[in-house]
Amino acid sequence: MSLAKLKTKISVADYLDSEMVSPVKHEFVDGEVYAMAGASDRHHRISANLFKLLDSHLEESKCEVFITDLKLKTNENTFYYPDVFVACDENPESAYHRSTPVLIIEVVSPSTRQIDRREKLHAYQQITSLQEYLVVEQDKMHIELHRRQPNGNWITHFYNESDRDITIEFQSVSLKTNVDEIYQRVNFQTFPGNVEE
Repeated sequence: MSLAKLKTKISVADYLDSEMVSPVKHEFVDGEVYAMAGASDRHHRISANLFKLLDSHLEESKCEVFITDLKLKTNENTFYYPDVFVACDENPESAYHRSTPVLIIEVVSPSTRQIDRREKLHAYQQITSLQEYLVVEQDKMHIELHRRQPNGNWITHFYNESDRDITIEFQSVSLKTNVDEIYQRVNFQTFPGNVEE
């Protein structure tokens, strides 16, 4: 989803209070507030596919999967709305955000690709609980799985249309899937006159 920066810096407390009543979601980075735009049908379908897979898999787990509307606190001054994430907080500090994710998923559009691959990748990798970060393209079959290693370093696995039969394992939640399941029912047709989001 594309982001539009608002002009005025605000405090964390003011951001959290305003988000409770705002009809538009905003992400918050060091006092800067960014309004979030709507998503395409492909974006929604991919997010829904991943949520469905994870929610079913984690049905008996202490971990929960969240989609789109719950904030993720990456540090004291930053809150994002990941497309999908899994958190295993035993005593969450708020009903409106989580802070110890083990898996984060962002479905990227042309307008958010650089943010998701640079700014958010860096921010997410600073979260000590995070084990994996998945970046999924919505306009083609392309997936990047960033995984933390035991020594703290990160490695990246790439998957595309030619890897449909290769198992993708989310080690953070012990789930195995593949490219076809993630892109199930996704229509790559571009509609005339539509701007891709």
